[in-house]
Amino acid sequence: MKIKRVCDWVVLAFVVIVLSSLAVAAGQTDAVDEYIHSEMAKQHIPGLALLVARGGQVIRAQGYGTANVELQVPVKPDTIFQSGSVGKQFTATAVMMLVEEGKIGLDDPLTKYFPDAPATWKQVTIRELLSHTAGFTDYPKDFDMRKDYTEAELLKIVEGIPLAFPPGNSWSYSNLGFLTLGIVIHKVTGEFYGDFLQERVFRPLGMSTTRIISEADIVPNRSAGYRLVKGELKNQEWVSPTLNTTADGSLYFSVLDLAKWDAALYSEKVLKRSSLEQMWTVAKLSNGQPNSGHYGFGWFIRDKNGRHIIGHEGEWQGFVTYILRRVDDKLTVAILTNLGGVKPERIADHVAEMYLSGK
Repeated sequence: MKIKRVCDWVVLAFVVIVLSSLAVAAGQTDAVDEYIHSEMAKQHIPGLALLVARGGQVIRAQGYGTANVELQVPVKPDTIFQSGSVGKQFTATAVMMLVEEGKIGLDDPLTKYFPDAPATWKQVTIRELLSHTAGFTDYPKDFDMRKDYTEAELLKIVEGIPLAFPPGNSWSYSNLGFLTLGIVIHKVTGEFYGDFLQERVFRPLGMSTTRIISEADIVPNRSAGYRLVKGELKNQEWVSPTLNTTADGSLYFSVLDLAKWDAALYSEKVLKRSSLEQMWTVAKLSNGQPNSGHYGFGWFIRDKNGRHIIGHEGEWQGFVTYILRRVDDKLTVAILTNLGGVKPERIADHVAEMYLSGK
């Protein structure tokens, strides 16, 4: 009888602990839900997908709101959003894979790959393109976003734009720099950079929904992008198919695929640890000082209360995304939204603090 009573008490204690844990988790879930809903209302966001992962394990993958307003389709964890510049970390990863294989050198001049480029490109290195310290600028104001350019035509446009400053002397965020890196990958491998990523990164990691944007293809669970015009919701603006394939950020993905990507970054499945650390370190200028953008290779780096944080935002065609990795806390939060002009970084930061504080 005594043994049975002891067992009963052990079982009861276990049940109490489990129920208490579930109650705490439920309380946290309610608090996060409440916060997400309030931010979506405040920022007029139609749809949002949230990922929270710790140590490479998914804690939460959840959709909120509407993926397609016209059809009233809800956002789910497998809903697909456009990446915007969050895609840059994948381009940088492809470059670093080729660096590890000895096919690209970080200090190679661009003229090694483009012999007919302007003389100023002799001073521009792959390292500087990766860190936005090359002096490259952004798409010019008269650039036609609705024209279907060839890769050669895009390269010629980039070559015709003077450098904003001597390479390595300053920092300026440049989409054209990453567009050029995509062409370098093509030159070196003979493959379109998107095919290279599919074969070497997305498929091996089981990132089954991640791919180059295509509005012509049938893409299950694809969300629609929106913008606000004088307070009224409008569909995203159209751009040419070519400009949705460039290496400055032209991907589809879901939070479920980002969870697989996050888990891989704790291992050496894609890159050696030394390469990852280099990507997550603020690149230095020619004078030895850290660049003012606090940028590594495809990632922004910052510290908050002594805690190391890496992340990146992306915005394109009615989508704004953000991935936050609190390295010391092994906590990752990703926010995908389908409205231009919103601030997902603020949401990601707050959700991370909620989980870290247990609220």
